[in-house]
Amino acid sequence: MNTPVALVTAALTAAILLTATFLIATGTRGEGARPDDSAQMELMSPTSK
Repeated sequence: MNTPVALVTAALTAAILLTATFLIATGTRGEGARPDDSAQMELMSPTSK
């Protein structure tokens, strides 16, 4: 009876850690990066209308 509980606990722990890793990776992706083309520069620059 203890073995299935341990397997489920280990699987849930691994899934939570994997999800947290992906969330952190996508949240920090691109920070501090310099845009390479003018289209990205246009999107980032504020317009004065």
